Amino acid sequence: MNAEAREPYKVDLEIFEGPLDLLLHLIKKNDLDIINIPVAFVLEQYMAHIELMEELNIDLAGDFLLMASELAHIKSKLLLPDQGEGEEEETQEDPRAELIRRLLEYQRYKEAAGELMQRPMLGRDVFTHAPPVDDAEPEEEPVEADLFHLISSFYELLKKAPKTTVHEVLVERISVTERIYELMDFLREKPMVQFHELFEAEATRERLIVTFLAILEMARLKVLQVTQAESRGPIYLVPVFEAVDVQNLGEQVTLQ
Repeated sequence: MNAEAREPYKVDLEIFEGPLDLLLHLIKKNDLDIINIPVAFVLEQYMAHIELMEELNIDLAGDFLLMASELAHIKSKLLLPDQGEGEEEETQEDPRAELIRRLLEYQRYKEAAGELMQRPMLGRDVFTHAPPVDDAEPEEEPVEADLFHLISSFYELLKKAPKTTVHEVLVERISVTERIYELMDFLREKPMVQFHELFEAEATRERLIVTFLAILEMARLKVLQVTQAESRGPIYLVPVFEAVDVQNLGEQVTLQ
């Protein structure tokens, strides 16, 4: 299987994730100040993720490329020399100002949406008496890992793999469907595994990519739950094979 033969992989997400989500992810991942974004560094990280998604043949919306050009434009403005002394400082607006405003606004919407989603369904539609207050602090429940955290984790794994195979005589070709069944055999007796455990240390770059696409497919088919014990924590995979028709699973796989 090669990249040219694959159809673009479409990731269906319950909550749309776009370029602003990716930028917020990179800012949080690298502990950056959203008010003082190092545009050159963020652009480099952003393009690395875009290139990885293109290598995986994940279908990208045009908004991602538009954001890349916007970041490059902001970077070029920041590289320009300061205005002459005749120019008033008040007129020299930070080229990042509009992007920062959009990121802060979008972050507020995301946080508000997250708080609403955590509320009990009954509380959205019916007014009831509040339950007794429990003084004990609730334990943090597992959260669903977002796509960009998943891609970032895979990116770190992929950087360690050799890009070429020296004196390669025979290349193993395995389809995504075949890899899914291999992973299911590996996971069958395990209640939970960490994300990196599904990637063999000596695997080729091609096999790593096929494995990652298989994980995405299994998550889409709800054969796997992708969770984190805490936000930005390690990614765990929980098999839920009983929820699907395993015998006919191959017919439901979009990538072969």
